[in-house]
Amino acid sequence: MNRALAFALALAIAAGAALSVSRAEAQEVVLRLHQMLPPQAAIPARALVPWMAKVEQDSGGRIKVEHYPSMQLGGAPPSLYDQARDGVVDLIWTVLGYTPGRFPKSEAFELPFMVTTAEATSRAFHEYVLANAMDEFKDVHPIALHTHGPGLLHVKGEGVHKLEDMAGLKIRTPNRVASGMLTAFGATPIGMPVPAVPESLSKGVIDGVAIPWEVTLPLKIAELVNTHTAFSGDHGLYTSTFIFAMNRDSYAGLPADLRKVIDDNSGPEVAALFGRAMDEVDVIGREAAEKAGNSLVTLDPAETARWQEAARQTTEDWIAEMSAKGIDAAALVEDARQRIEKYSSR
Repeated sequence: MNRALAFALALAIAAGAALSVSRAEAQEVVLRLHQMLPPQAAIPARALVPWMAKVEQDSGGRIKVEHYPSMQLGGAPPSLYDQARDGVVDLIWTVLGYTPGRFPKSEAFELPFMVTTAEATSRAFHEYVLANAMDEFKDVHPIALHTHGPGLLHVKGEGVHKLEDMAGLKIRTPNRVASGMLTAFGATPIGMPVPAVPESLSKGVIDGVAIPWEVTLPLKIAELVNTHTAFSGDHGLYTSTFIFAMNRDSYAGLPADLRKVIDDNSGPEVAALFGRAMDEVDVIGREAAEKAGNSLVTLDPAETARWQEAARQTTEDWIAEMSAKGIDAAALVEDARQRIEKYSSR
């Protein structure tokens, strides 16, 4: 090969490489996000949509996120995590408790009377998972892990004014741990995804539901029950845990600069965004119940202490169950409490 031909070939190779880089830099990506709630609910409206807008902005419009609420792409809410794992969709937001027992170390935050505010507890939960439980999420790429605010009881009829009022009530339970807690209180826990609650209340399948205030709005719970029972002190009855996650291959297949966009929009600050959305709409949910003329009950410190004592067995049982699996559950509970306290005292 003469020198002129070699030089021309080198130029052609360089030009091709430059064109390839240029195309990679200009690559546009469409990600499909699937979740179970209607678009006006707290997390879709105040967390997912702002996150989508921020990612699109930070990527210069190269990442587009298509939002599919209310299970529009098929399946039931418990299938969402596996949809992300299997690449059926690129992004999901879901409740960890929809697949009971699958994320055992993460359940520490669902124990009775752990939660304070959703924002503080969400920061604590994301950090806790990074430190203790990332092996539970190795099949997906987590973006944020968070909780909702203080859960409370929303019950038909005379409602709940003391521990004894729970006897025989059929209460929709949000997760496996809460089922044990409700049983300890004398109620019968009934498991179901939250979208099924309104019909179940209307038909008498359940007498009430354990959810935070913000979830009452899209489900119109204030129109279906008569009383709402909360507790004294800084710690609510329970919380549920959530994950916002991406398919691992969808993440790995992004150009490096677009992976950085996802990375920059992941982590404790995003978890706090999701928690803050819950806290903000909790206020609106409570106001809706007041406007409906419902009875809002806050148990006094002495009565609250009775519930906390009754719930102690749930925590002890969980520690024993996890310890039998080789998990240092007592240490996990203490770690969870310390992280919640750190962010709640700020």
